[in-house]
Amino acid sequence: MKKYIFLALLMTTLCFAQKTTVYCIGDSTMANKKDPEHNPEHGWAQVLQPFFTDNIIVVNKAVNGRSTKSFINEKRWDSVYNKLKKGDYVFIEFGHNDEKIEDSTRYTNPHTVYRYNLIRFVKETRTKGATPILLTSIARRNFNDKGVLVPTHGDYPLETRLVAQEFKVPFIDLEYYTELLEQSYGPDKSKELHLHFKTGENPYYSSDKADDTHLSLLGAKTIAQIVVNQIKILENKSLEKLKKGIK
Repeated sequence: MKKYIFLALLMTTLCFAQKTTVYCIGDSTMANKKDPEHNPEHGWAQVLQPFFTDNIIVVNKAVNGRSTKSFINEKRWDSVYNKLKKGDYVFIEFGHNDEKIEDSTRYTNPHTVYRYNLIRFVKETRTKGATPILLTSIARRNFNDKGVLVPTHGDYPLETRLVAQEFKVPFIDLEYYTELLEQSYGPDKSKELHLHFKTGENPYYSSDKADDTHLSLLGAKTIAQIVVNQIKILENKSLEKLKKGIK
């Protein structure tokens, strides 16, 4: 009997050991939202798990309002780093709050602190035998009166691209693909990807809501699908295990 119990425990341990964790670090565009059954707002990493088999465990550590600077200073990166194991992955998408030039606790110069924070995430992830994946910030729905989608992220996406290139990091240009997404929907229909409600249209909001940064469930699921699609076509041997876990 003891032999069978031991074998059962061994099998359970082996099964658990085979699971791969995908940590997501970033801001509110990725983060889990409270009361998801009623709250119309969703982060794209919040809806990522269903795209993977049970061998891939998505741990969403993204938090509303965080920049690379505040994420590090609040020890949130430490909480991920300390749990990283060989074979894990880290999705890294910041920028929205690094832009907050009026807030010294969050603002970073894109060419110095932001860049070096990204490099830190990359290097420290690799020291654990895990794989970093860099993503540019999702585009805001920011159409001008001529129907042109105007970028809002300044040089932060550029620095993300440069770090990915210099350090040979798997890279998803999410700003580009979400620009294409917004443009494909157009100035009016793209509101469906975000949070646009008149008073009384949605019981979660007591007044008008017009948010062009954060995502509806449709927006979150669509962007999560974009991320998965890009993983499939990235040519990088370190992603093979992650690719095999896609449904």
